[in-house]
Amino acid sequence: MNSRIFYTKPSITEKEVAYATDAARNGWGDHCYEYIYRFEEAFCRHLGVKYAIATSSATGALHMGLAALGIGREDEVIMADTNWIASAAPIVHLGASPVFIDILSDSWCIDPALIEAAITPRTKAILAVHLYGNLCKMDQLMAIGRKYGIPVIEDAAEALGSVYHGKCAGSMATFGAFSFHGTKTITTGEGGIFVTNDADLYQRVLTLSNHGRARGSSKQFWAEMIGFKYKMSNIQAAIGCAQVERIDELTRRKREIFAYYKDRLSSLPGLSMNPEPENTINGAWMPTVVCSPETGITRERLQAAFAAEEIDARVFFWPLSSLPFFQPVSTNTCAYDIPGRAINLPSFHDISDNDLDRVVKVLSSLWHKG
Repeated sequence: MNSRIFYTKPSITEKEVAYATDAARNGWGDHCYEYIYRFEEAFCRHLGVKYAIATSSATGALHMGLAALGIGREDEVIMADTNWIASAAPIVHLGASPVFIDILSDSWCIDPALIEAAITPRTKAILAVHLYGNLCKMDQLMAIGRKYGIPVIEDAAEALGSVYHGKCAGSMATFGAFSFHGTKTITTGEGGIFVTNDADLYQRVLTLSNHGRARGSSKQFWAEMIGFKYKMSNIQAAIGCAQVERIDELTRRKREIFAYYKDRLSSLPGLSMNPEPENTINGAWMPTVVCSPETGITRERLQAAFAAEEIDARVFFWPLSSLPFFQPVSTNTCAYDIPGRAINLPSFHDISDNDLDRVVKVLSSLWHKG
């Protein structure tokens, strides 16, 4: 009987174990932030940004960044309808409203052509989510932001390793947020990071991140504002330091897996995968297949076929506006159509060629069945 193929799991080596052990054994008292600062500095160097704040999640990074921009009650943030709820939740927590617009049919990211029509006097930000490692059209989004004086934010939780016209995903906008959840290309177990090149914004988020206490304040336990507690632990950051030291290896492996799938699935008519337009690199966090309507292959058929072969495969994100606490946006036709004929493929670091071939075989068999 074939062993189960998981859709994702982290790559942990003796380096991560050694760093975490050192943090657990020695990272207390005056040393309690050493790995955190080291992780932040290393991530800044990799991404090419000036400032970073390690957080407990990408959601926390987004929450604090939006709060630092002054987004609050009755404000609006424009975003794509196809996303995980974590991208919208901080907007709602601040009392603002997400405004869902449709996605592009090829990248599954926000459609820039629809943004200007959605802008109102209440619009305070545009959230660009680089879905599954695919890249938003950042030149167009940034141009719209400049035209209307609206900050653009990058949710790059799924886009480590993705590069847009020579710039790393997450480094181009007012601020960026990354996730280091156990499913991501690099992990700290749970965790995230806020990144920016804006010194003033960095200082505001830094204060918010520590219950409103300004770093370097001479008054102990003095809060300048009501803040948050979204810190990453020193032990998590120790794991993160080891992962960042391996980041080229980890991102390269993601692209190798994606290339393996793409090469072997390219002959299947009506199947498309994560795009990689000119002057971009797709970090390929989550290789995804979308079946054209003509194939007649649905999400349910894909799920059943993979389950029968003991292979985990994730469903494509539901439209956020289809969830019970939001109002449906029926005009978002791509966001509502694509999930019903798409699936995410297994892509963990140590997946073998034999297991990749098992995944390919399942898809190929569906096409041969018709």
